[in-house]
Amino acid sequence: MAYHADATDLTDKEILTWEGFGEASRELSRTVVASGFLPEIIIAVARGGLTLAGAMTYSLGVKLSDAINVEFYTDVNETLPDPILLAPMLDTESIAGRKILVVDDVADSGRTLHLVIKLLRGFGADVRSAVLYAKTRSIVTADYVWKTTDDWIVFPWSAEPPVTEE
Repeated sequence: MAYHADATDLTDKEILTWEGFGEASRELSRTVVASGFLPEIIIAVARGGLTLAGAMTYSLGVKLSDAINVEFYTDVNETLPDPILLAPMLDTESIAGRKILVVDDVADSGRTLHLVIKLLRGFGADVRSAVLYAKTRSIVTADYVWKTTDDWIVFPWSAEPPVTEE
């Protein structure tokens, strides 16, 4: 079974450590605060955005959080034809008119982030987006970006294969 970081054939990799993640999430949170945008709700794009969104809820002092489940990547450099929403769906009735920060680990093609932002804005939310990494090919320019790279990214939460029964 392949896992997210199993990119042994790729020579150009961006490797983020847990310590680096801690620093990056604080820096990204500082950028949001400096912009004057004060989110009321942070929504993670699951799975990649869950860890960052959790860290940012604490850094920004935001107590309301949720997640939206989207599937797009099926393996290293392999995607579905289009990103798709998966159940369970988030509570869209409570977001109208709210200030929302959508958080994901990377804006790669940008198609997942585009889908989520469009969906949330369709429910009347004021939506901004934050990502640790942005790729230059992304169709979406995230409002807040920690770093831009076109290398494959190895995140600390997906650097090891899934735990299996021995």
